[in-house]
Amino acid sequence: MTGADGQAAWLEEKGHALLSTLLPALLPPDLLEETSQSLDRWLGQSAGSRNLLAHPQCLAMAARLNTRLTALGLLDTASVAVQCTLFDKTADKNWLVALHQDTSIPASADGMASVLKEGEPYVQPPVDVLQSLLAVRVHLDDCGADAGPLRVVPGSHRAGRLDADAAQALRSAHGETICTAARGDALLMRPLLLHASSRARSPARRRVLHFLFGPERLPHGLVWNRTVAGSPPPHQEN
Repeated sequence: MTGADGQAAWLEEKGHALLSTLLPALLPPDLLEETSQSLDRWLGQSAGSRNLLAHPQCLAMAARLNTRLTALGLLDTASVAVQCTLFDKTADKNWLVALHQDTSIPASADGMASVLKEGEPYVQPPVDVLQSLLAVRVHLDDCGADAGPLRVVPGSHRAGRLDADAAQALRSAHGETICTAARGDALLMRPLLLHASSRARSPARRRVLHFLFGPERLPHGLVWNRTVAGSPPPHQEN
């Protein structure tokens, strides 16, 4: 499944797709390198942040991803980037994540309960909103089987919002896929896809930029905290 059409079909069926052979059309190597180097200066000793759309290189990367994924038919034309989160796993910060779905979004609505994360409101919207979103995980480092890669339950994004017992039952029934990736690979996934991450067995740095894309206008009175549209097309002489 290397062509865009095949990747779109795989994403629809399995809830995830790895873009590696298509990467040159997604992100220029100089932007990847510049972003990788600048994040350490931006964040210092922090293990990560969920507000990185304020970071200039992440902002540029979000706009580029939006434009290219739309052109490849992997993202709706009305989509905007709404969040960028860094996950930085190292030998000193070798964390794990239990099986879960991503059900909170950086948005607010009158009458809808919210929690503050890094000073911004997050809500748990209805399932129809979550089903309209796409996460794009850009790997800034190699992530082999020993580096604590993401593990996903294929097809689980179609089961709606799941409680803990239902999630475990679905994993038992369908098993897991280990999502290894090389530096520069992009893993596309639906937020409702069940996923987890173990501690690295051979700790090495594993940085992932997790971008979230969704429709610019939301139902149910929801409003995004911030949005980033795609890059404008290059100017062409007549």
